[in-house]
Amino acid sequence: MDKDLRQLSIQTGQSLLSRGATLTTAESCTGGWIAKVITDISGSSAWFEQGFVTYSNQAKITMLGVDPATLEAHGAVSEATVREMASGALQAAEADYAISVSGIAGPDGGSAEKPVGTVWFGFAAADGKVLVSGQQFTGDRDAIRAQAVAFALRTLNREFLEK
Repeated sequence: MDKDLRQLSIQTGQSLLSRGATLTTAESCTGGWIAKVITDISGSSAWFEQGFVTYSNQAKITMLGVDPATLEAHGAVSEATVREMASGALQAAEADYAISVSGIAGPDGGSAEKPVGTVWFGFAAADGKVLVSGQQFTGDRDAIRAQAVAFALRTLNREFLEK
């Protein structure tokens, strides 16, 4: 595992453990990579019980409760969709925190409106705090996905766990 991702996972785990809190993930373009780097850390079962890989729209609807109308109106790669993904994962997993991610990792699938490298993130906490962020990453498919994993963990730590 990349040294930076490992360190971010350790930091996330320590912060969650000190709070007695749990995390869940709802991943599309990262395909479970966030859950993978988390579970690479020994003892992570104390703060990570489950993740959802919801690559298709149907999986987002069935597993996370994303409204089909949201997908129709905004698409899978959108602020509205990741907001619903994070909320749905938080509820389904009965976790304290959730990260959701949906994007276009390429090399195909981009458009003028949503070019390759467009990634949306949702973060939700059981206390009601929600944060949504859209980012534009560069590089090949693996580079975009790795940047998305790092951004997700950094943002969770900075905005939710370091306070």
